[in-house]
Formats: sequence, structure tokens, C-alpha cells
Amino acid sequence: MIILFNKPFDVLCQFTDEQGRTTLANFIKQKNVYAAGRLDRDSEGLVVLTDDGKLQNKITDPKNKMTKTYWVQVEGEITEEAVTQLQKGVKLKDGLTRPAKAEIIPEPENLWSRTPPIRVRENIPTSWIELSISEGRNRQVRRMTAAIGFPTLRLIRYSVGEWTIDNINNGDHIKSGRL
Repeated sequence: MIILFNKPFDVLCQFTDEQGRTTLANFIKQKNVYAAGRLDRDSEGLVVLTDDGKLQNKITDPKNKMTKTYWVQVEGEITEEAVTQLQKGVKLKDGLTRPAKAEIIPEPENLWSRTPPIRVRENIPTSWIELSISEGRNRQVRRMTAAIGFPTLRLIRYSVGEWTIDNINNGDHIKSGRL
């Protein structure tokens, strides 16, 4: 079984929390499914859940290089030079990232409002990029954009492999067929 969940902001990507914070259990009632990979509490978008351990490993194991695509709102007016840096790989404290597919995009259509909204600074514009990576280091996208001088304000995972959040409202989930 595969469940595609459009995770809202401020939801933990696990089913239990001793501190009483909002988790996947507040949205997913299906038993014995597990998130194939994590999405930070302050990130939104696609989480793939499955009851199939082999599939979960296929999605999460970096050796399989399954592409994940993100819509990233950054602080400042991003430049082509910065995008080129992302495309070549960015030097982080834990080493050079693999080259990413990156491009400047307009704000995605049909984007839901976020609660709370992002912090807006009066004299600093924001811009959007679409970033596709095939590795999954901790907070990698946020660290990549910070390293090139454009801090992430909002991060939405649009897709994992061929699965997307198309037609899944934020906070909703659907069952999907197998790979």
C-alpha cells in the first residue's frame, strides 16, 4: 500500500510524540504504514507512506538516487549565478552536494496559505526556485540555499520520484498504486 500525504507546516513526520505535538497520526488513520523518508516539521508537502519495507528502502536509500523536487521560497531576488552554483553542487560542512537540477520559477499556482505565514521583511523581496536533488542529507535544501546566500523561507516538497502533490490538498492524503 502507498499513501501520498500533503503534510502541513508544523506537523512531525512520525506517528507519536511525547510532547503532544501534531503528528502524522492526526491525519493518517491507516495502521502499519510508515513514512519513507522524513520531512522536517517546518517543511510542507509530499510524504510517501507505505507498508512495504522493500519499497520504503528503495525510496530512502541514497544509492537508488530517487529524485525529490522542492519548491523553495528564498529571501532575496535569486540570481542565475546562484542557481548555477546549485546545479554544480554546493560545498556544505559535510561535503559537496551532488549537482542539483535548479531553476527560477514564479510562485507555484494554487499554493495554499501557510499558518503561520512566513516572515516578511518590508524592503527584502522573495523569490522561488524549483530544486531537484537525489540525496537526502539532514536539512539539505535549507543548507544549500543558505550556502549560496539565499536563506529558505518556505520549503514545499512537490514530488518524490513520479509521485506528486498534484490534486492533494494540504492536510489530505490519497492511496496510490505501486511503483
